[in-house]
Amino acid sequence: QVQLVESGGGLVQAGGSLRLSCAASGSIFRLNNMGWYRQAPGKQRELVAHITSGFSTKYADSVKGRFTISRDNAKNTVYLQMNSLKPEDTAVYYCNADLPYYGTNYWGQGTQVTVSS
Repeated sequence: QVQLVESGGGLVQAGGSLRLSCAASGSIFRLNNMGWYRQAPGKQRELVAHITSGFSTKYADSVKGRFTISRDNAKNTVYLQMNSLKPEDTAVYYCNADLPYYGTNYWGQGTQVTVSS
């Protein structure tokens, strides 16, 4: 059973920064593709950033140049550094693990990010 535990959310003023962390257990982390998604009230969950087991990354257009996804395989952790935050970044942020060797997918419980104007 894969467990994902997010941390680092909170309340920040516009222009500020936060770093989210997602600690994974129960899988061969280095083989996982990892992603950060977010869901704002009344909206669908959307991809924010993704990093493959080979360290390739992709970002939503809305966060390019402001957010950086990274991973530390030694710590089984994926990070999302969020800079120049905007009120429209306010959402619950979810960590996702894609295990291609099992064909399975897991979600964390989510962490709230609130950006005040």
